Amino acid sequence: MGTEGTYDSRREQGGQGAGDTGARRLGHPHGSGAENTRVPRPASSPPPMPPMPPRAPAVGFDVRHWLRAHRAEAEPGLWRYGHRPRVVADTDEVPTRALVVGALVSIVCGVLVWAIWRTDYIVVQRLPLKLFTPSEWWRGEPGQSARTASAVYNSLFAALLIYFCGRLGNWPALYRRLVTDRPQPARAIAAALAGLLVVWIVLGTSLLPFFYAVLHALVPVSVFRGDPETAAVMGMAVYVLIGAALLWPFARTGGWLEFFRKAGPVAASPEVDPTPGEDPADWPRLRAAGQPGAADRLAAETAGGRVSDVDCVRIGHAWSKVEGGSLSPGVFIDGVMKKGAAACLHPSGDRDLPVRTATHDLLTAQVRVGAYAEHPRNPFNRRGAGAALDPTVLGTSLLAVGPHGSDRTRRLVRPVVESLSLQALTGCAAVVVVSGEGAELGPENSYDVVVKIGCPDSVYDLDLYGGITDPDEAAMLLSEAFTGDLPDVDSRRAAVTLGQLIGPFNAVHSRFPSLPELRELLDGGSRALEGLRDELHPEQHRSYLREVDARERQLGTPGDLSGVLADRIAFLDRPAFDAFFDTRGRSRPFSLRALEHPVRVRIVLPERSHPEASRILTRLVFAQFLSSVAARRDASLFAALVLDDAASALTTESVRSVQRLRQLNAGAVLAVRSLDDVGPHLHAALLGAVGCRMTFPGITTWEGKRFAEAWGKEWVETREVAQHTVFADQPFTRALHALRKLVTGKAVTTDAVTVRQVERERWSASELAYSVPAGHAVLSLTTVQGEHAPPLLVHLDG
Repeated sequence: MGTEGTYDSRREQGGQGAGDTGARRLGHPHGSGAENTRVPRPASSPPPMPPMPPRAPAVGFDVRHWLRAHRAEAEPGLWRYGHRPRVVADTDEVPTRALVVGALVSIVCGVLVWAIWRTDYIVVQRLPLKLFTPSEWWRGEPGQSARTASAVYNSLFAALLIYFCGRLGNWPALYRRLVTDRPQPARAIAAALAGLLVVWIVLGTSLLPFFYAVLHALVPVSVFRGDPETAAVMGMAVYVLIGAALLWPFARTGGWLEFFRKAGPVAASPEVDPTPGEDPADWPRLRAAGQPGAADRLAAETAGGRVSDVDCVRIGHAWSKVEGGSLSPGVFIDGVMKKGAAACLHPSGDRDLPVRTATHDLLTAQVRVGAYAEHPRNPFNRRGAGAALDPTVLGTSLLAVGPHGSDRTRRLVRPVVESLSLQALTGCAAVVVVSGEGAELGPENSYDVVVKIGCPDSVYDLDLYGGITDPDEAAMLLSEAFTGDLPDVDSRRAAVTLGQLIGPFNAVHSRFPSLPELRELLDGGSRALEGLRDELHPEQHRSYLREVDARERQLGTPGDLSGVLADRIAFLDRPAFDAFFDTRGRSRPFSLRALEHPVRVRIVLPERSHPEASRILTRLVFAQFLSSVAARRDASLFAALVLDDAASALTTESVRSVQRLRQLNAGAVLAVRSLDDVGPHLHAALLGAVGCRMTFPGITTWEGKRFAEAWGKEWVETREVAQHTVFADQPFTRALHALRKLVTGKAVTTDAVTVRQVERERWSASELAYSVPAGHAVLSLTTVQGEHAPPLLVHLDG
């Protein structure tokens, strides 16, 4: 469609650089300035030109066509742009074999009748011709007029014969079955073969008299008696005329024009004829609100091709904020009159992504991830239709299971990240992406913040406490990160242990402890606690002194978790992370409390060099995301967390929290290699917590069994055919049956058909494990309103 490709943005775009000058801070270490934060864009030299996009550039993007295109009110998961419901197939249609046999029988009958006609075997067959023509034409040797009349008469009879044979053999139904109903390019090829066959029969043979009838009717006889070259040219012209007339219907029904037309960046989609005053390219909402000047300015920009799909949606969203009272009308109108389509920009100044690899429709916030396959398990009206994801389904969270060999990242995660980043540029979403090094999730200048944990070139640090100011809540987040994956450790007891240290430390230093300080408090024993106790004021910090005393009493007891927590913190307290997780204000930390803003964030984890630390950080980011979206005062933005490998983040508490995201206008995309990477006690809860499930080729049968149970069963109609041998009573009938058995090798039988309704799994475990082709996936969806789409097979390259 027209939103594919990279749009030509005549601007300099700052990238993720190492310089400090001009880099704006996004979030205070403890979240106190989150409400005043701005999306950062560190200043640096302009990046090199991005690589050529894999799709056609947007030079030919017609925003007016895109705005006026038809968008169907479709079911969840259907690509709405240009979607037209598929005509339901007739279940009582004649089999193709019967149509072919009927056509062949009618052709044989027609050939026999035409052969008899050409021999003049019927005495009266020329009587109508002689009644309507002068009698002197038939006296003696027939002249030119008689031959012309005879050719026209034979042509009329041939046309009537073809018409009746076509009706008798049901040729139109056969042509629709073999040609018209086929997809391109098979449709165009089949129509071309049929057209060439007809042209050869009419012009290449002398079987039918149409050519001579047209030739004698259009070209005077004197032409053929004159100059031979002129006669040859006229004959060739008649040949071309008749051939074109014969090929024209085949070209129309075969869609030759559609087949040979070069594919442009804008997909052919029927437009909706706008009613006067309702043309979306004329900005009717502004005109209806009494702002014709701003509407005229934007309409001129649209007509001049200076508006992209991002601009349209961004300005429309800004006007919605004006209508809602959260944006001043004067600020909006002033920006539009001065900047036109560049008004109300994203804080980064970007008007598009550097490169797009997926197909997007920002008016519906959809990204196309493939097409529903032509498969018996898919409903007929879904086959061939586009498959798409949008915030209404991502709000129930998506679980995608499949090995890396299934291109899960390239075919699912990146399109979703791309779509959410575009929606962030329109001011409608905020996205946080967590992945390992080398994951192909777009260039760094596609994001506002890039946190490279363990990389000395990283401009941003990760706030260890996620902008939280409450010590108990901070302790809960850390306990989830450090002990959430340990089945023998109660994370609530771990949170109590951490709270007994974080609270008193914060009371003394007015900040939370860094990782080395927290590790020393946990691993230092009584001496470390004594030092903390000495720093507390006996009167002002009486409650914190009790916390320290309780912590000291628990030292060395069987239930003491200080050693376990210290060992887990040691994975992050490494020299490679010295510049990270700072709590003294010496770094530029990013806090997930900034999700109230349309920010695009990517967090890169050192999965190869520090795998256990990466797993801990994944749980930490997930816990901070769940806490931040729940604490947002303004939940108008859709907040999304995308985990390229979410297995380590799935704990009992996080799975329980996932289900609450849908009521917070947030969602998570959880991609895992295998369900075996997740604790077995979480399988049922995880599949029940997410509303969207997706399986790729390569899963095992026991994984497929879990999905089959989650997807349930459906009622289907089955047909059972039983064959019964026919026993004849009459000698003649027995002789015929014996002859038939001798010829066919099979006894004469009759079929008994039983039709019944049975309950069957939508997808069985073995089908999910062995029957899903490469490049496909099985996808089920649920919207935040509760609408469901059953598990269907999706062709990811469709």
